[in-house]
Amino acid sequence: MNLSAVISAVSQDKNLEKSVIIDAMEQAILHVAQRHYGVDSELEVAYNNETQEIDLFQFRTVVQKVEHKDLEMTLEDALKLDESSEMGDSIGVRLDTSKFGRIAAQAAKQIIMQKVNEAERKRVYESYKDKQGEILSGYVRRVDRRSIVVDLGQVEAIIPIREQIYGERFRVKDRIQGYVIEVSDLRRGAQIIMSRACNEFLIKLFEQQVTEVYDGIVEIVAVARDPGRRAKMSVTSRDSSVDPVGACVGIKGVRVQAIVNELGGEKIDVIPWENDPAVLVCNALSPAVISKVIVDEENKSMEVVVSEDYLSLAIGRRGQNVRLAAQLTGWRLDIKSEISMEKQIEAIRTVLSTIEGLGSMHATILMNEGVKTMADLAEMPERTLIRLLNLDEDTAKDIIEKAKAKLEELLAKEEAAKGDLAEEVSASPISKKERKKQEIAQKRKEERATILSAIESVGEASVQAFAEAGYGAIGDIIADSAEEVATKTGLPISVVKSVQKIAENHMTKLQEQQEKEVKALEDVEDEEQESELSNID
Repeated sequence: MNLSAVISAVSQDKNLEKSVIIDAMEQAILHVAQRHYGVDSELEVAYNNETQEIDLFQFRTVVQKVEHKDLEMTLEDALKLDESSEMGDSIGVRLDTSKFGRIAAQAAKQIIMQKVNEAERKRVYESYKDKQGEILSGYVRRVDRRSIVVDLGQVEAIIPIREQIYGERFRVKDRIQGYVIEVSDLRRGAQIIMSRACNEFLIKLFEQQVTEVYDGIVEIVAVARDPGRRAKMSVTSRDSSVDPVGACVGIKGVRVQAIVNELGGEKIDVIPWENDPAVLVCNALSPAVISKVIVDEENKSMEVVVSEDYLSLAIGRRGQNVRLAAQLTGWRLDIKSEISMEKQIEAIRTVLSTIEGLGSMHATILMNEGVKTMADLAEMPERTLIRLLNLDEDTAKDIIEKAKAKLEELLAKEEAAKGDLAEEVSASPISKKERKKQEIAQKRKEERATILSAIESVGEASVQAFAEAGYGAIGDIIADSAEEVATKTGLPISVVKSVQKIAENHMTKLQEQQEKEVKALEDVEDEEQESELSNID
């Protein structure tokens, strides 16, 4: 057998260095020899380039009297092999590997294949580990219920459901692209996780399509995405002669349209980056026209005022536009119409003007500085009030004292109103119908608590994730698909489906209960009508 030819064939077939194949063969021969001669034997293997064979040597110690023939030899035998041998020397004896037999040869083959597979796995991992952070293209190998398996040629990649674009559907052999977010070296081979839903995928697509972005002339500052539906991206230019928005959009929108097509029709708003947060927020809420922005730098929030015509446009479907604008800018945004803002301003001005010594103009100044309640005025430092309204120290102190007194008066009235209401409720007679309504309300409250506890059973972090994603009611959770909820909350699809199943069961029970309650109310009304008729008679 020409061992050199075998090594060359395996090396070419597996795309591995010959040294890797030779090392695997040497390790296999050594393993089989240790099983045959024992682990205590001092064995050594080496590939002979001249004979193109693997030589196996057993080293034996030269002794006066041999007790272990596989470990020792006499001086007479040693001199036959090496004329300069002396007592205590270690002499290498070449062994015949052909006598190991078929079982030993099979074991050697298994070890060789194992070593070759390990080397091949390591080679694949080494070639792909630097691909993290890049876009790779492949073909859909198969579509599982939860993930897409992509054939990249030498290795398969996975796109988990959380990294897929909502609404996209792929079939076997379809071409697909994805952003490599993780490359792991596992025992079964390199594992590559790709994403089509992450912000980095959108950025890399623009780098591919827009030369100015690739060259660094145009910089993508921030990205906010609702994958598959809409994205907002702020850009700036390091060259004043280059329009960053125009460069990304392209002539007649050809550049951005290519990316939109890749993302399954996802709408992309490209806006210019501004250092002024208020201007940036106005750009981010486009196409809505902003009338006024009130900035609260301490809480990093803004009140954005728009006309009634632009209110729904600024908020967007299910709050999508304002949510993406908030993610893009990093500011908390509160959208209000001009009418509601005027009513709020007038109410604040009226409250502040009740303090003796404060006029309408003073109230407007304070309101513009963020004073919106009597409590805000009562807690304001005297020096701040003096500076804002150009007052003397005594007048400022007097206004703050009056504000504190007014605040205590308002709180006392609220407590008194609560007490009067409680007495009125306890003193008033309750009809059968009202009593039934109270029973139904209490039952509904208990049922809502049951639903809440069921959701909380999945963990406080999951409940918080639902809240932050805007799911304040059970109906909202089951109104969207599991994939959509998972995308918005960032929770595993299994957790979302579990919660949706709980919510659906409870909603079904609530509907059944509601039908019973309606029937009960109708019975109560019939009883009261019969009672009234009997009293008339």
